[in-house]
Amino acid sequence: MTATLASGPLADARTSALRRIARRRLVSLLIPAAILGYLVYALFAFQLPELLARARWENGGTLISDSYSYKTHVTRDNRAGGVEVAIEGERKGTYAGPAQWPGWVRGEGDATEVDLPRGAAVRIGPGDVRMTLPGYGVLTIIPDRAGITVAGPTGRPLPDYVSASNTRVQVTAPEGRLTVTKAKTEVFRYSYGWEMFFFDLESPFHFMSWGQIGAALVSAEQVRPGRSNLSAMAQDFWNNGMWQHHRVFGALFETLLMAFLGTMAGAVLALPLAFLAAKNFSVLPVRFGIRRVFDFLRGVDGLIWTIILSRAFGPGPLTGALAILLTDTGSFGKLFSEALENIDARQVEGLRSTGAGRLARNRWGVIPQLAPVILSQVLYFLESNTRSATVIGAIVGGGIGLLLTQALITQKDWEEVAYFILLILGMVMAMDWISGKIRRRLIRGR
Repeated sequence: MTATLASGPLADARTSALRRIARRRLVSLLIPAAILGYLVYALFAFQLPELLARARWENGGTLISDSYSYKTHVTRDNRAGGVEVAIEGERKGTYAGPAQWPGWVRGEGDATEVDLPRGAAVRIGPGDVRMTLPGYGVLTIIPDRAGITVAGPTGRPLPDYVSASNTRVQVTAPEGRLTVTKAKTEVFRYSYGWEMFFFDLESPFHFMSWGQIGAALVSAEQVRPGRSNLSAMAQDFWNNGMWQHHRVFGALFETLLMAFLGTMAGAVLALPLAFLAAKNFSVLPVRFGIRRVFDFLRGVDGLIWTIILSRAFGPGPLTGALAILLTDTGSFGKLFSEALENIDARQVEGLRSTGAGRLARNRWGVIPQLAPVILSQVLYFLESNTRSATVIGAIVGGGIGLLLTQALITQKDWEEVAYFILLILGMVMAMDWISGKIRRRLIRGR
């Protein structure tokens, strides 16, 4: 009996089970090994070691710091002798004269004193520039027609953050930056925050402290005659020449409008076509043709449609809305047709038994079943297209995407880039919250 069990069906089953277990163990080892092998291949195929070696991490740190700080330029024309103080080097951020200069910039005769953080300072004179650096000493730079000479304290070599040539000297110290050429001397002082975010230099409120602004809000004395202080503050904020809030929020609304028009028009266009693509509502030749149209529309990426349409219709937000419409028509058509194929036919048959026509059966037997799917998908696509409209706007020249691209191209307005990104994130989160509320109210009845 034992021999029979050892060589009979039970033994065969045991052998088969052991083989399956061994096969599964082998697969469980091969899959991680294949993934690891691919990652190693990608490491060298994409030249990641060389890329990391070439990376300039200090530039990344500067970029991040520029997103939450600003720099004030103190510039002296070495030929004419004039001194200009401007925030971010902008004309709209230029102080009118020494009376408006910040307290850390002082004119002393023909020289200009610039105080920097941590005890550093720069003295810009008519014949030389002296930069005092804590722990190092005084760095003396003399620009003239023959060239630029730089020297540190006696017996001390120049630090690593000093780059010097015959035509240009650049100091990139933690306390601040200094650039000297034959034509001009420029000092950069970094400060935290987004300067002039609320009021620019043309507004009298810029030169007030927060306490003075609060007092002005409750004061009967009008800063601008004929206008309340609250109204004047709101107007100066909205028409801020540096940050241009009116333009930014107008572009944000344009982005939302682009996403809304494209998504809703795509859903409206896809719904009747979905009936022609569903196997329980259409014949095979029509169904096949409509489905291939849907495949074509969604198979071409929205960015490609944007480029094609911009050549046909020119740049503008309407072109972006059309690109979203074409892509979403294909996606909605597939989703709606599949939902139609899965409806409960008993409701439709019940209406047929009462003598209801095709239109009435679709209106009262099909659409109520399809409505939750339609609403859920439309709201999700609207939320997704809000993000996509930012990128599309950068291509067709509309919405917040255009402003973001312009700020990125300058390679200096990183605080504006951070501002635009925060607005986009806020817009996406608001759309997510609103769409969630609508879904809960209309689909779940709450």
